[in-house]
Amino acid sequence: MTIVRRVLRCALSGLLLAVVLGAAAPRDTLRAARVIDGDTIKLTDGRLVRYIGLDAPEARRRQGTAWVVDPEPLAQEATEANRRLVADRALRLELDAQTHDRYGRLLAYVYADEVFVNAELLRGGWATLLTIPPNVRHVEAFRQCVEEARTQRRGLWAPR
Repeated sequence: MTIVRRVLRCALSGLLLAVVLGAAAPRDTLRAARVIDGDTIKLTDGRLVRYIGLDAPEARRRQGTAWVVDPEPLAQEATEANRRLVADRALRLELDAQTHDRYGRLLAYVYADEVFVNAELLRGGWATLLTIPPNVRHVEAFRQCVEEARTQRRGLWAPR
């Protein structure tokens, strides 16, 4: 075996090991720059992320070309619950089959310091289940979270 082949084999082995161990390239830490509402955030890199599998009450609505603050019931509470989960935490995004919605937002399952944000918002009763195939990876777990929120009368299911 020539020296060139040995060097290439060693380099490829090291690259493969780095990929397997997740060390191929350093990961940038994702953070929320702004919480838009109970199911949407803006990352510090400018991307808008819409959480997969849930629908929180809207804090604002589009009127023509402008956004108007017109919160639905419990929208402010849902937004605040989202803020508590993601503010000042390292975020990790998990994508599913469809990566963007019709508005260009990134669709993702969001983890904040390993807390599954999508599930926690459902478990807290701050959102309803919204299943849009093909993004259904966690639908059964989400159903359990919603059922827990309903039986415990949390958030949207709390008596008023």
